[in-house]
Amino acid sequence: MTVNKGITLWFTGLSGAGKTTVAKALEKRLKEMGFKVERLDGDLVRQYLTRDLGYSKSDRNENIRRVSYVAALLTRNEVITLCCFISPYRQGRLEARKLIGSFAEIYVNAPLAVCERRDVKGLYKKARAGEIAMFTGISDPYEPPDAPEIEIRTDLLSVDHCVDKVIGYLVDNCYIKKRSNRGY
Repeated sequence: MTVNKGITLWFTGLSGAGKTTVAKALEKRLKEMGFKVERLDGDLVRQYLTRDLGYSKSDRNENIRRVSYVAALLTRNEVITLCCFISPYRQGRLEARKLIGSFAEIYVNAPLAVCERRDVKGLYKKARAGEIAMFTGISDPYEPPDAPEIEIRTDLLSVDHCVDKVIGYLVDNCYIKKRSNRGY
């Protein structure tokens, strides 16, 4: 398998929508296929790269700006870069797209009620109780993509089906080459 060029796959959606779950499964599949893949995840990035930032709109935008720079470097070096961030504002995602260049927005779409049921950290419950300010989807807006390259409904599709959909996009758009005898 060869990569024709690097790309950043930007997973956006509410907390609990399944961004990291799908990206981890995609990362595993792509690595098994022999590709260079790096995953940048919101929780880890905030721990190591942007711990000085809070959750105000300006801090969220700065978080996405920093991540976009790292993703641009990886993408330029022919790495398939998986970015898993709520990234609630359209403008921030548009600026990431401009900086990175080779970019596909993946809207990980699940209804708020589903995300709340999946919430293992209890963040939605705390946000509804007023214990967490500026929580996306509750007390702070989430601006869904207008025209994502891929939309995956994690409340309706299995993780494997979601991964297949993303790999299909990569093949169809010549980011990876399809094997002739074994499918992907």
